[in-house]
Amino acid sequence: MAQAPLLQLSNISLTFGGNPVFDALDLVIQPGDRVALVGRNGSGKSTLMKVMAGLVEADQGARSLSPGTTVGYMEQDPDFAGFATLGEFAAQNLDPSEAYRIEMAAEGLDFDPALSPERASGGERRRAALAKLLAEAPELMLLDEPTNHLDINAIGWLEARLRETRAAFVLISHDRAFLRALTRATLWVDRGQVRRRESGFDGFEEWRDTIWAAEDDARHKLNRKIKAEARWAVEGISARRKRNQGRVRALAALRAERAGQIKRQGTAAMALETAPPSGKLVAELEHVSKSFGDRPILRDFSLRVMRGERVAFVGPNGAGKTTLLKLITGQMEADSGTIRRGTNLEMAVFDQTRAQLDPNASLWENLTGDPLMRVSGQADQVMVRGTPKHVVGYLKEFLFDEAQARAPVRSLSGGEKARLLLARIMAQPANLLVLDEPTNDLDVETLDLLQDILGEFDGTVLLVSHDRDFIDRIASTTLVFEGEGRVTAYAGGWSDYLAQRPDVKAPVEKTAAATPAKGKPKAAAKSGLSFTESHRLEALPAEIARLEAEIAKLADLLSDAELFTREPVKFRKATEALAARQEALEAAEEEWLTLAEKAEG
Repeated sequence: MAQAPLLQLSNISLTFGGNPVFDALDLVIQPGDRVALVGRNGSGKSTLMKVMAGLVEADQGARSLSPGTTVGYMEQDPDFAGFATLGEFAAQNLDPSEAYRIEMAAEGLDFDPALSPERASGGERRRAALAKLLAEAPELMLLDEPTNHLDINAIGWLEARLRETRAAFVLISHDRAFLRALTRATLWVDRGQVRRRESGFDGFEEWRDTIWAAEDDARHKLNRKIKAEARWAVEGISARRKRNQGRVRALAALRAERAGQIKRQGTAAMALETAPPSGKLVAELEHVSKSFGDRPILRDFSLRVMRGERVAFVGPNGAGKTTLLKLITGQMEADSGTIRRGTNLEMAVFDQTRAQLDPNASLWENLTGDPLMRVSGQADQVMVRGTPKHVVGYLKEFLFDEAQARAPVRSLSGGEKARLLLARIMAQPANLLVLDEPTNDLDVETLDLLQDILGEFDGTVLLVSHDRDFIDRIASTTLVFEGEGRVTAYAGGWSDYLAQRPDVKAPVEKTAAATPAKGKPKAAAKSGLSFTESHRLEALPAEIARLEAEIAKLADLLSDAELFTREPVKFRKATEALAARQEALEAAEEEWLTLAEKAEG
């Protein structure tokens, strides 16, 4: 007997500001669904997820849940009013006996549950909201950009949790590796229409391009038919006393059909112009050390960066990636050691905090107020790579419409803020790009374009990112921050790092990123294993370590001899959780042994 759907949207229509977002939308989420929700920035992905969560009411149509189904939504900007700590916020809907779930999630996501919301960063608040959702364990989880503000270790932990859950979930994410690893179906939001594909994110782009090619072909045929009918209407009138009104009406209908087609949004017209070349040496660090108080960031670290290199900085939040960037670029001095910087460096910086943007000023003011972009005596012109351009025209190149030009930056989405910052840094020639988390909030198409632009850039790129796929596509060298001031350089990207360190317990699964040269997945490193099995073998040690840590926490909780008498419900739930994790650990260890034996032939 078929299971009833968890969630169903029927004939949903929604309009914001006179523009239709969705019209006559039907959508079903089944038990166990693992869905990627994809689409361009501004296409309505987050709005659709809020409709699914019941937070936005449609103009018409129905939202129905299967009886007893619980739905959890990860809030982008959670309200912490009335909560003294992040942990108190995350545990607000839990029975006290289940509070240990928050501790486990906090450890995996790397935040302090005892921290007050006032002292917490935006990233820590978002991690607390994610912990709340995971601990509540609803039957349907709705996750809007859950990997933003997570480091690679935390992304690996979250990936493992979602892989083993029995709940259904819908994911919005820019992280290709994350989507490929977890999803089995794809919802594509495009110009108010939602298409479903019964396959995960891998292959989405080929599917999308096939649909667009068929759409272009149909539009071309329609245009040819309109031209033929219009020629008949004009040229044939002298041979007839009166027109064939049926064909005239048909021509009008064809033109109305073409007018009613919604034009696809183009890609941003992003471009970089390389400044005159820097010296061959960009930076050289010899035996550099840096600490903050008693916390070492770098210990006896040496590095040489040459012109044209793409260097990725990878490691946990707070490990010192931004500090090393500042040391290389001269924004900070080392405690000891020597730093030599190259000549003729012209630098452009993409700051992950978007601090270069004034949130209360308009997009127009943020561009014209930049001294490097200002055109003397022209309030409506900006200087773009040496050529004056009208500010609205330049904004349109980055997919902003004229109405947005006078809107405050604070009204923009995360992806729109990222595009505006790219517009600023791409206006000036540079030969050194410093990109601190540039991929956050950008859609897949813009990421593809940014990757292509960086591939053609003749200068040097310093990149901080937690996006494994993007690192694989861009980096020629990866610096891994291993803790206690240790930083090691590896040739290539993230997957290359894992291949060069087979003894390390990889914090996340090796990505199946496409290489820039061939555009195809890298071959499995393990002989005798399929590509998927090779990745699974590399991911299992981290999964086993996580289960062992959770078992140790639960065993410590149950070691309290008075727990059964004092809190019987908490004792029962902890016992059940311990048994489930011991079973999962046994299965993971057995799977590892099987794959390891197969790899050895």
